[in-house]
Amino acid sequence: MGKQKQQIISRFFSTKPKQEQQPQPTTNATVTPPKISTTATFSPSKRLRATQLTSPQTNKLPKLDKPSLNPTLHEKFLNRLFEIDQESLEISKNASKCSFKYTPLEEQVVELKKKYPDVLLMIEVGYKYRFFGEDAENAARVLGIFAHMDHSFLTASVPTFRLNVHVRRLVSEGYKVGVVKQTETAAIKAHGGNKLGPFSRGLSALYTKATLEAGENLGGGEEGCGQCNNYLVCVVENKVKNVEQGMRSGVDVKIGVVGVEVSTGDVVFGEFDDNFMRASLEAVILNLSPAELLIEEPLSKQTEKLLLAYAGPASHVRVERTSRACFYNGGALAQITSVYQNISESSSSEVHQEEDGLLMDRGSSHLAIQGIMAMPDMAVEALALIIRHLKQFGLEKMLCLGASFRPLSGNMEITLSANALQQLEVLKNNSDGTESGSLLACMNNTITIFGSRLLRHWVTHPLRDQEMIISRLDAVSEIAESMAFIESSLSSAFDEGESGVTSVQPELHQSISSVLISLGRSPDIQRGLTRIFHQTATASEFIAVIQAFLIAGKQLQNLCVENECNTKNVTAGTVRSKLLRKSILAVTSSGVIDTSAKILSTLNKEAADQRDHHNLFNVSDGKFAEVAEARMKVEVANEKLDLLISEYRKQLNIRSLEFTSVSGVTHLIELPPSVRVPNSWVRVNSTKKTIRYHPPEVLAALDQLSLANEKLTLICRAAWNNFLKEFGVHFPEFQAAVQALATLDCLHSLAVLSRNKNYVRPDFVCNDEPVQIDICSGRHPIMETILQDNFVPNDTNLHAEREYCQIVTGPNMGGKSCYIRQVALITIMAQVGSFVPASSARLHVVDGIFTRMGASDNIHQGMSTFLEELSEASYILKNCTNSSLVIIDELGRGTSTHDGVAIAYATLQYLLEQKRCMVLFVTHYPKIADIKKEFPGSVGTYHVSYLTSEIQNGSENGTVNDEDVTYLYKLVPGVAERSFGFKVAKLAQLPSSVTDLAMVMATALEEAIAKRRENILQIQHSKRLPSYFGHKAKNHAHEDCDCNCDSSYNYTVKSMPKFSNDFEETFLTFNSKLLREILQNLNSALVDKFYEGERFTFLMHARRLALGCLNLQVT
Repeated sequence: MGKQKQQIISRFFSTKPKQEQQPQPTTNATVTPPKISTTATFSPSKRLRATQLTSPQTNKLPKLDKPSLNPTLHEKFLNRLFEIDQESLEISKNASKCSFKYTPLEEQVVELKKKYPDVLLMIEVGYKYRFFGEDAENAARVLGIFAHMDHSFLTASVPTFRLNVHVRRLVSEGYKVGVVKQTETAAIKAHGGNKLGPFSRGLSALYTKATLEAGENLGGGEEGCGQCNNYLVCVVENKVKNVEQGMRSGVDVKIGVVGVEVSTGDVVFGEFDDNFMRASLEAVILNLSPAELLIEEPLSKQTEKLLLAYAGPASHVRVERTSRACFYNGGALAQITSVYQNISESSSSEVHQEEDGLLMDRGSSHLAIQGIMAMPDMAVEALALIIRHLKQFGLEKMLCLGASFRPLSGNMEITLSANALQQLEVLKNNSDGTESGSLLACMNNTITIFGSRLLRHWVTHPLRDQEMIISRLDAVSEIAESMAFIESSLSSAFDEGESGVTSVQPELHQSISSVLISLGRSPDIQRGLTRIFHQTATASEFIAVIQAFLIAGKQLQNLCVENECNTKNVTAGTVRSKLLRKSILAVTSSGVIDTSAKILSTLNKEAADQRDHHNLFNVSDGKFAEVAEARMKVEVANEKLDLLISEYRKQLNIRSLEFTSVSGVTHLIELPPSVRVPNSWVRVNSTKKTIRYHPPEVLAALDQLSLANEKLTLICRAAWNNFLKEFGVHFPEFQAAVQALATLDCLHSLAVLSRNKNYVRPDFVCNDEPVQIDICSGRHPIMETILQDNFVPNDTNLHAEREYCQIVTGPNMGGKSCYIRQVALITIMAQVGSFVPASSARLHVVDGIFTRMGASDNIHQGMSTFLEELSEASYILKNCTNSSLVIIDELGRGTSTHDGVAIAYATLQYLLEQKRCMVLFVTHYPKIADIKKEFPGSVGTYHVSYLTSEIQNGSENGTVNDEDVTYLYKLVPGVAERSFGFKVAKLAQLPSSVTDLAMVMATALEEAIAKRRENILQIQHSKRLPSYFGHKAKNHAHEDCDCNCDSSYNYTVKSMPKFSNDFEETFLTFNSKLLREILQNLNSALVDKFYEGERFTFLMHARRLALGCLNLQVT
């Protein structure tokens, strides 16, 4: 490459003879290379340009501008620069035809790439990790390093001590990265059969996003995602067998999903029917937020579109395709069973466990197989695909022995839909997609990383079991009361708490917070524990994890928590919450503390910190006999060298003679030039005053010492692996302790939340009572944080036997959506086990929270805005029950007014008649409020209050009557008359000419409608008024009127029911003019020719007049 660069510049500066004057060279003529006059290097942009030109994928050269008649010096340079690239291109074309003679290292690279074609390989060569070929090009682009030609391949390199940083960067870009290390050292190679060949190399580690944290410890998470889950999710599907039945029920496919968090051992599985929109699959994907997708081939177009849209280029989510053809007809279950049996047999044969531990291991394996056999068929197939996928990483053992399986949805938890997660901003905000401003960010006060992961699961899966909810609330209450006791500095504790806790232990908060702060400064012990199970943890990490367990257990022992059997006679000052006691006992169990102390006593922490594996184990108690024997051989070799220096002192008669080391060369004998030495001594180096030698006996002893050290290294490494395998017996107990610590962190976080933001504990009614939501002065948890004291609270009162539906109207930006969101968020927080932002809250446990809010299309799935609205509404109608909370915001606005009103009205009527669930329905259609008449006492109409003041604005279109609107954000009974769209138009900074013209047009339309109404009222008064008072009415009178009324109008008037005689007599006693106006408005309200809003206005006007008549009658 360097010669080519030099030739480019030299050819530019050298004079080029004219072609017509130079004769054609013969075949035997030799071309003299041009003289090199200067050298230069390519800039990064030119290197990229040259790479594109020499790429064998295209034969096209870049089109340069035609040279002018008088080319400039720069144009000459460009012409010569790209002229040499044509020769390089011809060489690259013929490269595939020629048989290159690779170096031994390049032959190893070719073999490794054939074996791992989809892996970006980092190959250890000396003190660097090198990339070759296409891997070098990708690494140079991602890591920002220099790539150059070396022999037959493009190559790049990074230093070995920066491996952790570069692996994380490559993995974060979605690559599967393989680390290839030397499997032999120089000493072993010198005594083996591969003395002349290259070092043996093999794939030692494989990393992807989902397996990075479970692999060998790569240091800190500079580029990783340490605080979030990295699920590997496998998706399989089958089409429904009964197509007709599936069409009737809206089911399109049956989907099986398994998600594995390899770094924590969490496994979720499920099988469900899904519709054409794949709403259930979208909810699962958003809940798990996978870092890697494993999908079968082929998938349906709808499923593949959804998954690939989630794994877009910006997400860096890795997608790998696989086939499950070999797992049909029960093959998946047989494959999983065989894997379990093989792992169980290998663990029992390789590891010399205690008898109790071995029986425990076998028992857990049998229980795991029974649990898998109870899983749905498609979930089993997905699990088999994941196990086959994890085999290449060596991580399949976790699924067989150390995993905790749980279903995607169960009887104890609510699985929030994708719409609820997005529209309520549970995990991410809708503005920039970050966690800031979400419900999770508002509630997250956790200190540890594993506690943050558990809280995320709590927030996305609220509880539906009342006992579990109350158990969490009791724990939060007790911690919060302990915090209040310390803050108030009172001498006496609280006598009673909200949760029934009769006493407060002030040490509770101090002990838990000190433990959590200590764990927050330590590494992620949950993932560290998993790396120990996978035998990828370093010695220093192992000691740090076990030491963290020991310290946490001893600190929590100070609380003196008693077992469940001793809770009947609980004295003052003890922990009262059952959940707190259970969590503390799991951490302070004798198995965890005693095992931690025993393990730490066998290891040397100083040696672990210095990565000295030779002195890692304490062999004084008789353990690790092989390590002790290997150490003895090393000591013998060192003693032999010490004996040699004594002999050389006598031989040379120099009593002060000692071995010296220079530039890494050890055991040198340094002598003045005047001293004569035997001829067999090897002269290594010298200075003016000294000469350094290696006697042949020293070389032989050094050879033996080096070999003994290499053997000791191998034995220590094997002993370390066996040590980690033996720890697998204690893994379940330590895993339970981690889960308990995470639970304590989440409960402490919720207690801090309640204290910092003045939240109250919600009260839950019994399950046999009617469903109800009674919130006093409820606040939006996120908006309250932003607005502070300026937020306006609102009450909510829904009851299954009274008013269980609220129709909310009001002006744009008046706070309607904020109100219904706050009700849903308070319900979620309460069922998570948190205190809520309100003055008081009395709730019934709901079994689901369903939302339909916002307006957006879904182009990548071929869905319009209106189709998206109706799909969400359809999902709600099919899945909600009488114990669900449903919030719907402006359904039907994606189509025409008539269609939108009709669909919204029919949807609400279906919810009220068929489901009878708690409903909050926001709309701008006044017609929807008419449904209150069909369900008296069950539906209430409300609007967000406001104040208006009329002002006049002059414009080029004339004088415009404008209204200044002041939003009060308070929910009051009644229906809002207007939406004040022009106010929003001004806030959106539409041009004043546009808003002025719009207001003029709106005024003209209102005047036209009013005039039209007046004309029709006059016609109705003159032609049809007598018919309502028993007078003779002529049917042909309508034909004589001058108005353009259609037959539907005539039919409506003719079919209108007559009033009773009592009603007529009552009204005839009042002013006939007032009576005439009432009946005119009633007639107009029944005319189909008017819009719904106009007819509603007529009806409301008639109602007001009638009420006035009644008031006159009373007075």
